[in-house]
Amino acid sequence: MSIDLRGTPVLVVGAGIMGAGIVQVAALAGHHVQLFDMREGAAVQALDKLAATLKGLVDKGKLGAEAVQAAMARIAPITSLAEARDAGLVVEAIVENLDAKRSLFRELEAIVATGTVLATNTSSISVTAIANGLKHPARLVGMHFFNPVPLMKLVEVVHGLQTLPMVAEAIFELSTAWGKVPVHAKSTPGFIVNRIARPYYAETLALLQEQATTPQVLDACLKAAGFRMGPCELMDLIGHDTNFAVTNSVYEANFFDKRYVPSLVQREMVAGGLFGRKSGRGFYAYGDGAGIPPLPVAVHEAPATAREVTVHGIGPIADHLEHAAIAALAPQGWGPARDLSSAWVGLSIDGARLVLTDGRSAQQLSRDLHCADVAVFDRPVVMPIAAGTALAYAVAPGASEAWRTQAGAWLAALGFTPLPLADAPGLVVARTIAMLINEGADAVLQGVCDEAGADAAMKLGVNYPAGPFEWLSRWSVDGVAGVVRALDAEYRGERYRLSPWLRRRAHHS
Repeated sequence: MSIDLRGTPVLVVGAGIMGAGIVQVAALAGHHVQLFDMREGAAVQALDKLAATLKGLVDKGKLGAEAVQAAMARIAPITSLAEARDAGLVVEAIVENLDAKRSLFRELEAIVATGTVLATNTSSISVTAIANGLKHPARLVGMHFFNPVPLMKLVEVVHGLQTLPMVAEAIFELSTAWGKVPVHAKSTPGFIVNRIARPYYAETLALLQEQATTPQVLDACLKAAGFRMGPCELMDLIGHDTNFAVTNSVYEANFFDKRYVPSLVQREMVAGGLFGRKSGRGFYAYGDGAGIPPLPVAVHEAPATAREVTVHGIGPIADHLEHAAIAALAPQGWGPARDLSSAWVGLSIDGARLVLTDGRSAQQLSRDLHCADVAVFDRPVVMPIAAGTALAYAVAPGASEAWRTQAGAWLAALGFTPLPLADAPGLVVARTIAMLINEGADAVLQGVCDEAGADAAMKLGVNYPAGPFEWLSRWSVDGVAGVVRALDAEYRGERYRLSPWLRRRAHHS
């Protein structure tokens, strides 16, 4: 037995940005759509704005005039829910409040047929909780769109404990018919996207709290890793009040699990009204020509002439370092040696070590390698590595002044734009990507989604350059586990505990 929602009459409740976007998508897909809002005149105003938006798309040649005219003819504002008794699907897009949503669906149950599917566009409230008290809770399902609805492809199809599988499958198939990419998700705090995304903000805020570097450096490093916006820039865009509220919600809903603990840095910004773009100032100042300041980049001289250079380790990063070192040393008429047996990746230069981070700080590596002159550099994740890629690095506290200069000079000679950081374990990109993978692994372990769903959700929901399991396939379970364990050893506590999903697959469990 299955439910076919294609062509069924649709009721959208809520005439805000999300509701209007859902109306647009459904009407262009051929559905007759009714729009209801408690605020008098709100539905009519929303449809007037929608008509103007669609006309603009026609003028730009993105939609045909006839298709838009037909879609608008299928849309009707209504002033009473009783007018929607024939709806086969209701999509709720009202305020994010549990009591308000429950009240609405109880009212709808007395109006629509028992076979009508009820969908909530909630981004964070438990679908199971919303269904509590309904006469037919099995027909309630989450249909979480992302803003702006017409452009964003992802739909999280969220199963409550009582949601019938065929109801969820009907929404999955309908989302596909509407040109979206649906992913199944279990109703848990944050669903997929808002849960897995927390480390992207949390690791940056943690580095800022310990004064490791500046917002500009953090943004530059993560944009070099393929993210469209750096975390500081993105939090300014979202609004720190909104981002902080979501983090608090996920933290509380997970019984105050330390992995999701909110940031004191962000709390202070919210308390001071520094919300980001909408308030004129967040990490950066906005308005009157202000914005993200240019990144200060040091000019490095060529590294001093070396007597011995060896490239250590295997893999694409080691291969890149070998080719770059060959080019850097060519003017001197010689090239580097290569040691494929080394357990670490990087370069030894006259006894000094330039090491790809494995999560340990430069100070810890200096102790473990019994070498004072150690510098650690961040993990490049975009392959092939482009010339000028921004790359964080840190030098061991006990290193010589000469090596402090030479570490940056060598990274520049190897084709990177080196950005100095305080000696923080995992630096920027490695710790952020590792924690995103770790969170994705826990989501899969707990049945929130599958691996493909996690990857699709993060790429389509928040425009990540890759999903957690795609990053994992380009790295290694042992490598990721090593970074998370090093963070855990440094900071002590629950925040950096390794997901059992990864631990069971690591060679050194």
